[in-house]
Amino acid sequence: MWRPARITIDGPAGAGKSTIGEQLARHLGYVYIDTGAMYRALAWLALQKGISVHDATALEQLAREADIQITRPLIDDGRQYTVLANGRDVTWDIRDAGVTRAVSTASSHPGVRAEIRKRQREMARAGNVVMVGRDIGAVVLPDAELKIFLTASAAERARRRYAELVERLGAGNPALPSLEEVQHDIERRDFIDRENMRPAEDAVLIATDTLSVQEVLAKIYRLLEA
Repeated sequence: MWRPARITIDGPAGAGKSTIGEQLARHLGYVYIDTGAMYRALAWLALQKGISVHDATALEQLAREADIQITRPLIDDGRQYTVLANGRDVTWDIRDAGVTRAVSTASSHPGVRAEIRKRQREMARAGNVVMVGRDIGAVVLPDAELKIFLTASAAERARRRYAELVERLGAGNPALPSLEEVQHDIERRDFIDRENMRPAEDAVLIATDTLSVQEVLAKIYRLLEA
């Protein structure tokens, strides 16, 4: 089996990147890095410090100074990884609805992305990583040996995200948004992220609308076995 040192998986919110990336990394014994969690941690810190997500200068300074780390799971509570922001475990905090609303705008500033990309490249330097995001194959690691770009319709991605929220929050939870609200938020994030979300020219595109997680993984395994 081909063992590329760096594998990138990109795509829009809800396309299945996190699930596919985590399971692929586990199968290969690689380190799994969800770069979206880094931007979420930055957005969480900004909200905690009262920094506006529209303040590019303050956010860039925060990105430069903040200690954001992603490690293997430190607690067995269903998490795919542990996210530390200035030493605090924020793995679940960064999934808060307020962070979800803020992250696309906070991460859209070029200076912020430049700072976070530096850290992502450092994390990938050792190799044997599966790095997931929106612009990893095209911008962060253009020389990665294998690049995957996952796609799915906004309606399908909303359905998946809503199912995840129901499982995590419970069907009767007043904090649970409606399916329509989830789809609206996904479409809003697609619009904000459009400049930073494009497949690399040599990426393998996989449409996941009608595929299960195992079927998507099977396609990637076939690429490694070819």
